[in-house]
Amino acid sequence: MAAAEQLHESVEGLTITKLLRRNAQQFADLPALTSGAGADASTLTWSGLRAEVALLTQGLAAVGLGRGDRMLIAMAKRPEHWVIDLAAVHLGALPCSTYDTLSTEQIRYVAQHSAATVLVIEGEEQMRRWQPVLDDLPRLRSVVVLDPAIAPAGDLRFVSYDDLRGAVAGQDPAFEALTDEATPHQPLAVVYTSGTTGEPKGVVLSHRNVIYESLMQDVLVPVEPHPRSVAYLPMAHIAERVLGIYMPICSAGHVTICADPTQLLPALQAVRPNGFFGVPRVWEKLAAGLRAKLDILTGEQAAAVTLARETSLEVFHLRSAGKEVPPHLAARHGQLDAAVLRPIRAAIGFGECGRTFSGAAPIPVAVLEFLAGVGLPVYEVWGLSETTGAATVATPDVFALGGVGRPGPGIEVKVADDGELFVRGPVVCQGYLRADGGVDPATDADGWFQTGDVGEVDERGIVTITDRKKELIITDGGKNIAPTRIESLLRAHPLIAYAVAIGDRRPYVTALLVLDEEAAPLWARARGIATTDLQALAEHPDVLAALDEAVAGVNEVLARSEQVKHYRVLGVPWSPESAELTPKMSLRRREVDALHAATIESMYTRGTTG
Repeated sequence: MAAAEQLHESVEGLTITKLLRRNAQQFADLPALTSGAGADASTLTWSGLRAEVALLTQGLAAVGLGRGDRMLIAMAKRPEHWVIDLAAVHLGALPCSTYDTLSTEQIRYVAQHSAATVLVIEGEEQMRRWQPVLDDLPRLRSVVVLDPAIAPAGDLRFVSYDDLRGAVAGQDPAFEALTDEATPHQPLAVVYTSGTTGEPKGVVLSHRNVIYESLMQDVLVPVEPHPRSVAYLPMAHIAERVLGIYMPICSAGHVTICADPTQLLPALQAVRPNGFFGVPRVWEKLAAGLRAKLDILTGEQAAAVTLARETSLEVFHLRSAGKEVPPHLAARHGQLDAAVLRPIRAAIGFGECGRTFSGAAPIPVAVLEFLAGVGLPVYEVWGLSETTGAATVATPDVFALGGVGRPGPGIEVKVADDGELFVRGPVVCQGYLRADGGVDPATDADGWFQTGDVGEVDERGIVTITDRKKELIITDGGKNIAPTRIESLLRAHPLIAYAVAIGDRRPYVTALLVLDEEAAPLWARARGIATTDLQALAEHPDVLAALDEAVAGVNEVLARSEQVKHYRVLGVPWSPESAELTPKMSLRRREVDALHAATIESMYTRGTTG
């Protein structure tokens, strides 16, 4: 049976509510959700998780949440986030997690546009940012707070999370009826886009969307039953909603919450996940840390690692090109991997990881090659919130360096005359939420979704993304240039956290380079540079010399019209709070242009150097 037919049969009739019940019945005592670490860790089993969801479902119904209503969640990653989200789903309401980096004005837009009737707020920090907009939300009926102390005295809209928990003992017939009422095409959740090119849009996903996406990953790259995973991305990110909520429900997996992303490495070492998805910055930092450790090896140990890495990379390049690996090379690779590379992977928690993906932005090829060299090949996926995450997936069997894989089973991708990619299939969302609660279609009459990404498809069916349609640089000489390729090449250098190519309606390309606040000080110490202050490093002659060399190296592989003529180094880290990045760490190009206008203009004045 073809994979697409198998998937369509597998998802038939399934809903998230029914799968949660299946897990509670068939895998009652298996771990579902762990929070905390070491002696402070606590775990909900699948039966325990569903029991909590049942209690919160009753409580949310009591405050008036019902079918079709929207519920916003302003909460960090903690078990209550999963519980109240799934409780809303049982009522037929649409939960929507918000980024904790939103400004007050962004909060106001999402809250008013969603017309949420219930808001869930965790603590004092969330309350500080949300309180200014609460009186501007006429549809808001209830505010659920995890910390009762933050509730304003006398405001009857506020209710504590603990007070919401009902007291129904045993099996609740009403809850079981709600479990059965959900249908595959029923709206399940709203995910707001990050607003890279305009106001955020509320993407409406169905039960079928997320279940198809989840089971598709298991068909393409199978892992162990009841797989272990780490949830570390924001819950508002489509990747974490799929990987942290829906996929574990589909596979009865075990999620460990990593509430503090700076503690991701210890979490990986403790959990030893069977699968892991990283945005490019995560893989870049992991590669930089590994590279630093391997660079200090000496003697026989260094020689053994070098031989193993060279062999692993040779195999990776053959597979990337779609070629057979000779039996003698495969045998040597297996021996060296087991003896030399597997212990390296195990030391960082990847000893049992069978599924390693990167997405959300381009990842430098140099990073992919380094990781493949230590036996940790990372495969790129591509998609958007509107495609429930991945629409194309690179797999160990079929991949190409720089490509994002082939369309998943049952998914079609076509290239329009102007190079824009269109997607059609069961992962495409139901549409965009309107402020009146309706849903506008996201596709044309034939079901095609315009992604806004420009790309191409090769003879093996592998998709390559060249850029966002709205982000292409057109120089004043009429040259069309893809900035993300230039930026990806620049970011391969360990000093550079972010790079922005500039040049639209200008005579040539320039770049802003942002130093990596973690890697740059380490780089400086290793070279005996006294200061580790980022701003001082941005002006240090050794740093500038290294970046001169890096930019020159990048220019060697670029066409003349694409080459970076001048650049400026910025010694202040970028973040969503500083406005240059979206909550999912994508570039906000308009904001970059506005905030750094003077610096950009300095690269286009007569006599400019560097």
